[in-house]
Amino acid sequence: MPRRREVPKRILLPDPKYKNVVLAKFINAVMRDGKKSVAEAIVYGALETVQERLPQDEAIQVFEQAVENAKPILQVKSRRVGGATYQVPVEIAPATRQALAFRWIIEFSRNRGEKAMAQRLAAELIDCFNKQGNTIKRREDTHRMAEANKAFAHLRY
Repeated sequence: MPRRREVPKRILLPDPKYKNVVLAKFINAVMRDGKKSVAEAIVYGALETVQERLPQDEAIQVFEQAVENAKPILQVKSRRVGGATYQVPVEIAPATRQALAFRWIIEFSRNRGEKAMAQRLAAELIDCFNKQGNTIKRREDTHRMAEANKAFAHLRY
């Protein structure tokens, strides 16, 4: 991190198909080894599968709602006071919330049992949309831990 000045945020171009900046960020998060066309194929394939399984909803709205449902609000950070280490609940910055949601959705998609990554990602997005599945469980666990350590909130920095 630079000490002198704030680093300007790079402006990301929206994705070519849906013209959505959040989806472009998600494609970049799915991407491995710089293979963007493979990541695009996976994400667009997953959105097509979502559209087939949930025909009443638009795929891009399902994606945005799934990400919104997966975003955590609080997390715990370790804080040393004297000789003891406390788990202090802190609010998460909006950019970090989105990054965590992306990371969890992708992580749990990769660990699913379906054959192709696009099918796994579609299933995980539908689970997040319906507020169930591993990603939502991780979010609830994070919130539960923050709630349990609410007594140490006064140690926040």
